[in-house]
Amino acid sequence: MTLTLDLLRHGEPVGGPRYRGRSDDPLCGRGWLQMHQAVAGRGPWQRIHSSPLKRCREFAQRLARQQGVPLRIDEGMSEIDFGRWEGQTAARLMRHEAEALGRFWRDPVHHTPHGGEALTDYRNRIVTAWQVLLAELPHQGRVLMIGHGGSIRIILHHILGIPLPKLQQIELPYACLTRLRVDWHDGEANARLAAHGDSRP
Repeated sequence: MTLTLDLLRHGEPVGGPRYRGRSDDPLCGRGWLQMHQAVAGRGPWQRIHSSPLKRCREFAQRLARQQGVPLRIDEGMSEIDFGRWEGQTAARLMRHEAEALGRFWRDPVHHTPHGGEALTDYRNRIVTAWQVLLAELPHQGRVLMIGHGGSIRIILHHILGIPLPKLQQIELPYACLTRLRVDWHDGEANARLAAHGDSRP
């Protein structure tokens, strides 16, 4: 038995690109369009999971109603907390905290934004939420999870063994869909990457 698990990053939020971790901005009009285009011709899904943040949750709620399927809000799948950098653009940080930003870009594992969540703590949180998710999933069919670029990269890090410092080398634009296949052997889930990007079934 094989489960198809689609991981869908949210669309563009209000305010454009910035360090938006726990900042709860909704999708802008373009973001809603990106999400509708991303799911067009895909599915149907048996159930939908979502981060609790508006840029994921609001579209998930609408899609679940349209498809008549259960929706589960996964609190553990929230984006990383950027602390004092929340809501700031990279350009502004380059003007005011260039040294700290440079350290973060070079070595995000050991240089956490002031007041933010350490990357290793974030990894542990997402991996724990992922393991809980797998334990609850059906062993066949299709499931959609709407989440964040960070959380999807962490899941790929976990199942593919990608080093944490290399995560930003995974291109993951707004409304990007990553497809996993999950098999169970002796009760243990084995996930593998089936597609990444705008490939269609």
